[in-house]
Amino acid sequence: MVKHIVVWRLKSSAHGHTRTENARIIKQRLESLSGVIPGLLKIEVGIDFGKTEQSCDIALYSEFDSREALRLYQEHPAHQAAVQFIREARDERYVVDYEP
Repeated sequence: MVKHIVVWRLKSSAHGHTRTENARIIKQRLESLSGVIPGLLKIEVGIDFGKTEQSCDIALYSEFDSREALRLYQEHPAHQAAVQFIREARDERYVVDYEP
């Protein structure tokens, strides 16, 4: 099993939306990938409520059955559509991929 965790800090506005609106859109787009991409076992997206200086705005937690499944997820057209939206809305991105 592979775990894939990503956190983002979003721009104050992008795509004509506020940071909060974009966080909700990103959550919906990523969660809609559940059941669409083979090998994606679990996907969970959370929006930060702490709003501290150290906080990121949104977090993705996902599980895959293999490294190959993670690679296929990253290349999948449905995921790439979400990536394009997120790239324009984010200021920073941090990622960790690991096998427990």
